Amino acid sequence: MKLINTLKYSTLVLSAVAVHAQAQEKLNPTVQSFVTEIQNNSQLEKFSHELLDGIGPRLVGTPQMDQAGEWALKTLKGFGIDARREDYGTWKAWERGITHVDMTYPRAKSIDATQLAWSPTTKKAVNTDVIAMPVFKTKAEFEAWLPSVKGKIVLMSQNQRYGRSDYQYKEFGTDDLYKKVTETRKADTEAWNNSIKATGYTNNTLPEVFEKNGAAAVAISYWTGIMGANRIFGAKTTKIPMIDISNEDYGMLYRLASKGTAPKLTIDAQSKHNGTAKTFNIIGEIKGKEKPNEYIILSAHFDSWDGAQGATDNGTGTIAMMEAIRTIKKLYPNNKRTILICLWGSEEQGLNGSRAFVEDHPEIIKNTQAVFNLDNGTGRVVNINGSGYEKSYEYMTRWLQAVPNFITKEIKTDFPGLPSGGGSDHSSFVAAGVPGFMLSSLNWGYGTYTWHTNKDTYDKIVFEEIQSNAILSATLTMMADQEKDLVNRDRRVLPTDKDGKPMQWPEVKGPRRTSEGY
Repeated sequence: MKLINTLKYSTLVLSAVAVHAQAQEKLNPTVQSFVTEIQNNSQLEKFSHELLDGIGPRLVGTPQMDQAGEWALKTLKGFGIDARREDYGTWKAWERGITHVDMTYPRAKSIDATQLAWSPTTKKAVNTDVIAMPVFKTKAEFEAWLPSVKGKIVLMSQNQRYGRSDYQYKEFGTDDLYKKVTETRKADTEAWNNSIKATGYTNNTLPEVFEKNGAAAVAISYWTGIMGANRIFGAKTTKIPMIDISNEDYGMLYRLASKGTAPKLTIDAQSKHNGTAKTFNIIGEIKGKEKPNEYIILSAHFDSWDGAQGATDNGTGTIAMMEAIRTIKKLYPNNKRTILICLWGSEEQGLNGSRAFVEDHPEIIKNTQAVFNLDNGTGRVVNINGSGYEKSYEYMTRWLQAVPNFITKEIKTDFPGLPSGGGSDHSSFVAAGVPGFMLSSLNWGYGTYTWHTNKDTYDKIVFEEIQSNAILSATLTMMADQEKDLVNRDRRVLPTDKDGKPMQWPEVKGPRRTSEGY
């Protein structure tokens, strides 16, 4: 009890110090109003509940993506912001249903499993034996084994002999044990990868091979190395279901199957294939009062994978930019330039929404002052790269000076930095010569725990961090708007690559406007 009280007291003292420090800092009055509004009247939790709990994940081509688009339009218009949906292509339309997997032999047990995106449905539940793909040394071995998959559920991922995360072995194990585990993991992975190569196929093409050879279903386990977290991507089959099984259950099934006890599974994977759906971006616009044909863009991708809610990828970027533009509309009424919020579709399939926007709007691209992009989890922004623009130091430093110190003290900058050729939507603009900046966030376990996993849920959001990112985005937008002219777009001389050849500025790439061949 004493410890708890001490911690509470310390927290109160630190909070009071932070508030006092903010009060002592002399901010631009508009920036101060941004801070007050976002800290005292935050809509972030409301947005998150409506988008993530109410609608859920936003896989391209699903009804939920359409519902999310309608929500964004209604919400933006509720702020008094003109908003529109811009269609740019089509995608295979699919709707997730229930996934229910049970082991029926050698005992009854419900299995933790999820059908992969766009998986074929089971017209009736599949009930059959499980077979585990072994390690192969030659293609001949694989081809001799292949007929045995007929009528079976095929386990085609590596079995993980250690189910605990590396950090636990490092924290609790001896040095010798930690060394043994890490070296064994590495050797197991290398052996499995060599086995896949020996088959003559890849992880992406093997499911189709099993399908053609009569398999009843394909099961994988894309474990992140964190207990309970698996990545959920798209199915590579067209006629039989493809599912992901938790590492814990997958290991049990693999051991049973490989040691002579063929377990039986019942798979009921319900989903709907609905032809094609339109792909789109959501654009909100606050028209500029002096220079309406010059633009500043608040950027975040709207779509997600659908193993969970898409909370930190990229619900957090979406709600932060929604909060920023809400605040700008309310408290910065005399913007000189047109301010856009762009919520991109199908980023996960190759930056398709932002690439389509760049291709379809040359009149905007040539007159865009800056693009600020959020797309890396729930953490506070801690890095800003100049994206290879020679003069980025001059204007970005000026803009950052207006941001509250409690935010900028956490941020490291790299000017002029290097241009990004991919990874997130600012890259689409950088390739076209527009100053586009990734506002890079603190990790919070993003890469291993929530990125594209079944754990990317509402409860993983750290709203206090997102508040800071909304304040930062709103302030940078205001400062970019206050510039007399469009900022300098000169590109730096790029260094040589690891082979001693001069690096090249990334090329503009067109979007994938259909799912054909995906």
